[in-house]
Amino acid sequence: MGRLKTVLEMIKFEHTIFALPFAYMGMMLAANGRPTLWQIFWITVAMAGARSFSMAMNRYIDREIDSHNPRTQERAIPAGKLSPKYVLGFAAVSIIVFFIATYQLAPLARVVWPAVVFPLLIYSYTKRFTWLNHVILGISLGLAPIGAWIAITNGLSWPVVVLGAAVMLWVAGFDIIYACQDIDVDRREKLFSIPAVFGIERALLVTRMFHVLTVALLFTVGVAFKMGAVYYFGVMVTALLLAYENRLVKPNDLSKVNVAFFTMNGFISLQIFAFTGLDFATRYLLKGSV
Repeated sequence: MGRLKTVLEMIKFEHTIFALPFAYMGMMLAANGRPTLWQIFWITVAMAGARSFSMAMNRYIDREIDSHNPRTQERAIPAGKLSPKYVLGFAAVSIIVFFIATYQLAPLARVVWPAVVFPLLIYSYTKRFTWLNHVILGISLGLAPIGAWIAITNGLSWPVVVLGAAVMLWVAGFDIIYACQDIDVDRREKLFSIPAVFGIERALLVTRMFHVLTVALLFTVGVAFKMGAVYYFGVMVTALLLAYENRLVKPNDLSKVNVAFFTMNGFISLQIFAFTGLDFATRYLLKGSV
């Protein structure tokens, strides 16, 4: 049980809340609000496997960097709680779980899986040579609704790509906020991040721009899928939460980074998924009453 707790801490299991609701959102849009239990189960398993693989590889690849950062020195590998070999083994099992889940879904999912795995793997290396690593992380999570769409429809449609782009910009934006707290370590270790390269003030401006575009793209998704008023209300709530998140962190005050990163983003992903589901439910109820 102690090792299980360490593994869950290593992969930040609770952070699944960032990506899984958007995978479910893509699934719901693809199934017109009525996915089967089989689809829900295997999409969930695929998401868990892919994300566990990504986090384990990140901890393995960054083990030396983490040992030099006071904020990350207590992570599993630098703290000696798990061996590098054990973490690699866990990553191997996770990707096998992902493959098994993929083969239970639409045939196209069995072909395009490298497009999902590649950004998950390459992300951990990108901070060594480009400040665009935040965007690569965003792409990794932005593929969640696109992958779920493919898993159900066996095809691709531009509106779900727009949804993936919205998720990408949202994630890249809050990852920039999170990176602000490591600016000194990144500069000392010659690592790349938008805060380290451009400074915190400009980095937070980029985050605001990304989040404005996120709201615009979510609105576009609603138009493309002919969503109702309940969905648009959810987009409005998203806009307000993002505005509040960006007000929490200031160039001279990073004390609320964790609140902005963990709490606010958890609310954002859950509520937009919930309002999407409520929108479908409301329309079905109205049809049934006619």
